[in-house]
Amino acid sequence: MLHINDLTYRIGGRELFSEASAHVPKGHRVGLVGPNGAGKTTLFRLIAGDLAADGGSIRMAGRARLGQVAQEAPGGSASLIDTVLAVDEELAALEAEAETVTDPHRIGEVHTRLADIGAHTARARAAIILAGLGFNETEQQRPCEDFSGGWRMRVALAGTLFARPDLLLLDEPTNHLDLEASLWLEGYLASFPGTLLIISHDRDLLNRAVDHIIHLDGGQLTAYTGGYDRFVRTRAEAQANQAAQREKQLKERAHIQSFVDRFRAKATKARQAQSRIKMLARMEPIADAVNQRTTRFHFPSPGELAPPVMTMGGAAAGYDGKIILNDLNLRLDQDDRIALLGANGNGKSTLVKLLGGRLKPMAGEVRLSRGLRIGYFAQHQAEELNMNETPYQMLSRLMEGERESKVRGQLGRFGFQAGRGETVIGSLSGGEKARLLFCLMSTQAPHLLLLDEPTNHLDVDAREALVLALNEFEGAVVLVSHDAHTIELVADRLWLVSDGGCAVYDGDMADYRKLLLSSGRTRRATEKANARAIELAAEDGDAGANQTSDAPAPRPRGDRKAERRARAAARQGTTDLRRAVKTAEANMEKLAARVAAVEAELANPSAYAGSTAEMLVITEKLAEAKRALKAEEARWLKAEEALNMATNGAASAANGAAG
Repeated sequence: MLHINDLTYRIGGRELFSEASAHVPKGHRVGLVGPNGAGKTTLFRLIAGDLAADGGSIRMAGRARLGQVAQEAPGGSASLIDTVLAVDEELAALEAEAETVTDPHRIGEVHTRLADIGAHTARARAAIILAGLGFNETEQQRPCEDFSGGWRMRVALAGTLFARPDLLLLDEPTNHLDLEASLWLEGYLASFPGTLLIISHDRDLLNRAVDHIIHLDGGQLTAYTGGYDRFVRTRAEAQANQAAQREKQLKERAHIQSFVDRFRAKATKARQAQSRIKMLARMEPIADAVNQRTTRFHFPSPGELAPPVMTMGGAAAGYDGKIILNDLNLRLDQDDRIALLGANGNGKSTLVKLLGGRLKPMAGEVRLSRGLRIGYFAQHQAEELNMNETPYQMLSRLMEGERESKVRGQLGRFGFQAGRGETVIGSLSGGEKARLLFCLMSTQAPHLLLLDEPTNHLDVDAREALVLALNEFEGAVVLVSHDAHTIELVADRLWLVSDGGCAVYDGDMADYRKLLLSSGRTRRATEKANARAIELAAEDGDAGANQTSDAPAPRPRGDRKAERRARAAARQGTTDLRRAVKTAEANMEKLAARVAAVEAELANPSAYAGSTAEMLVITEKLAEAKRALKAEEARWLKAEEALNMATNGAASAANGAAG
């Protein structure tokens, strides 16, 4: 489908691609990953033909149609669904022609082609995609100009998906989505019928929606089979092997060089020495595997407050006299790690602003512990940053009276080295602005961190560093994020914001994912059932009534021998269930011990002396152990309930036989 051969491209005198090659077969779903600034978006522009390569070639098979989300959000008075339908130019042109064409032969061609491309289901497909991205039926009929830029970018994404291109290029498609829409998109892309190339920092998306990874680094493209987690393992193993081979080669070179140095001057050994010199020259040096460390975020210890740090009693919040959230009765303690769930527009950001004191309660009360300090990360960075100042100027005002060296040291801890601290904030990248917000928050040593979509502009490495920092933090965290992976590693409690309120969600992210996906399947199944019912009613309304009027045949009574066999089978089933309960209990003990061991490992200060990747392995190991323990507890509970039911059933059977 896509062939990149010896690609060379330079920008500003820097070689971004150096004879790079990669091939994407038809039907493959590929994640393009690499450090920020490596050239991922530039590669998309080269594939699309917006940029010309300095060397090499990029070819697509045959007459393949390329699809990518437009840079500018759609607008105008057309409805959302009509805007999406118009993206498929062939469909729009054929439907327009069908209204005016008079030649019988051409009428046949037009309608045949419309049938081939599924025109009769086009509106339904567009509606399904828009619904998956968060637009209800009423909103789909409203004009684009009624919506904000972020929501209109969802419409642009919907149009690209609807057009069903042969090769689909997606650059950070979840940046404008909430968690619910991100989960829907994962499922949609996992079954996308064409070829997919996607740039994303969303680890779950790269694990569930793609089957290959292409890593861009140092101007080269390297392909890996599997999702992102497998790529990380495979690359780490390759780097470890490379490091071992390099160490072995260095020892061998040192041994040969020692021989040369000792015997070069001796006539009897001169030939052997010359032979070894040539051996050294032929030995291709093995490069050192560079382990790049990302900026380490650090939130200082805030000190303890008397619990609770915050309570709400019958609180309400909203804007311009309109209540968005009502009857909030919530409590926050300093050891809480809470993630807010719920679709965009349900009030997650409103709740965060209420927690942070950015909104005053319209009813009820919000009580804060004396001395509570709050750090607030706004989803829209412009709300918190002065775009005309430099990072140094902003931080200097916050750290008034501190020495310049201390201010610059604080900036340096968040990656603002040398001249970056003097760069106007409006010129910084999204990731740099996010790091600056973390830097500003940490100076006051807050007891409570309120984070509204903090990962939007962070690459995978920076997200991992943030996860580690939040897990080390000794205060409370309230997190809003569309990154399910980050939520799973950080949060231990979930609050669901919906229907004008907020309540504890009794489950984990896996449960929430299943809930969202099952509700979608249920809705589609209901629609199909309704459609089938209408068809049946049209065919013959009486047949079904006649069938349902028949009474079921009476169930024959078994003889004593059959009853004895039934009781024996019931007892045998009880034995198996008892064994299952005991096995689950033993497994729970082992898993609880494993959780305790990993927690002890994470609590050891020496664990933090290694790389970010090593720390992430420990953190993920702990998350996996907790997930396994929870799954085993669910199996135990299910087996225990089944045992109780079987025991009661066996007792009833025995009583019946005795009677």
